[in-house]
Amino acid sequence: MTTTAPEDDRIKLEPSWKQALRDEFDQPYMRQLREFLRHELAAGKEIYPPGPLIFNALNLTPLDKVKVVILGQDPYHGPGQAHGLCFSVQPGIATPPSLVNIYKELKRDLNIDIPRHGCLQPWAEQGVLLLNTTLTVERSNAASHAKKGWEPFTDRIIQTVNEKCEHVVFLLWGAHAQSKAKLIDNTKHLILTSVHPSPLSAHRGFIGNGHFGKANQFLKDHDMTPIDWAL
Repeated sequence: MTTTAPEDDRIKLEPSWKQALRDEFDQPYMRQLREFLRHELAAGKEIYPPGPLIFNALNLTPLDKVKVVILGQDPYHGPGQAHGLCFSVQPGIATPPSLVNIYKELKRDLNIDIPRHGCLQPWAEQGVLLLNTTLTVERSNAASHAKKGWEPFTDRIIQTVNEKCEHVVFLLWGAHAQSKAKLIDNTKHLILTSVHPSPLSAHRGFIGNGHFGKANQFLKDHDMTPIDWAL
């Protein structure tokens, strides 16, 4: 008789996260999400990011290394853009407008030269968890996988950081990200909020928020190595 490995044993996930989130993969919402994704793929839908990159944010930033959390909403839905890190695009892809504004604030805040690319992987490797609250999307159909099951999972990720990490900076840009503040203990962590860096809102307070410098000062105040935001 053959046996099938438990679902969580078939998921390629960084060990500290896999241990912390193991129980989530057996929850009814996660089973429903898997069925939804299988159905979409069977119907010929193109889903981003590619399967091996869905958990890229977790795989690049182990739980015990998290220093900063930046929350996005859902992945970019254009071909070749999404690679599992919020606001980031793969090398060779044009820098999206929101990220252009993030770079403008970095330049204004810390005098960091604006990069010629949009890949934020070096941030992730230093402890910046670049987490979208929905981890997949259908091609050319923004928010198509919202409310399909990802949100309880990513809420659990935020709660896990809140519980198991010390002195983390949460950068909550825009109303959607700010709605997650209720999951975070602000006596233990630093929560910084502003409008979203989208061109529709960045001029109303994203540019000038000083979040990158404030994040690094908080880390230094707690004897932690600051983030090198230069790319």
